[in-house]
Amino acid sequence: MKPPCEIIVWYIIPAIRSEVTKELLNRGMTQKKISELLEITQPAVSQYLRDKRGHGLTFSDKTYELINDLADGLFSGKYEKKDLISKTCEICATVKLENVVCNLHKDKESSLSNCHSCK
Repeated sequence: MKPPCEIIVWYIIPAIRSEVTKELLNRGMTQKKISELLEITQPAVSQYLRDKRGHGLTFSDKTYELINDLADGLFSGKYEKKDLISKTCEICATVKLENVVCNLHKDKESSLSNCHSCK
């Protein structure tokens, strides 16, 4: 049985990175700059943009607002690399409160019909 944290690492964080990457590209940032800013490889950026990595999740409006805020802040310089962890954690906490992690966990682990570990 996978712990909820593994679901976050495998599905939630890549989906957040994918959305942030797309938002930064939409604002005119290059793939190279995005990779440097997010501290990921340029091929990872390309995979996020082509939906080869981190796709398939739909977030709430609140989560998308936080993602857009992060992208705006990174693009404008309001946020720096050092803010990336705290902002990503804030987004992840919002996703967790919305039961996305719990639902994914149950979906990926069929034996968890009565699981309470995500709470």
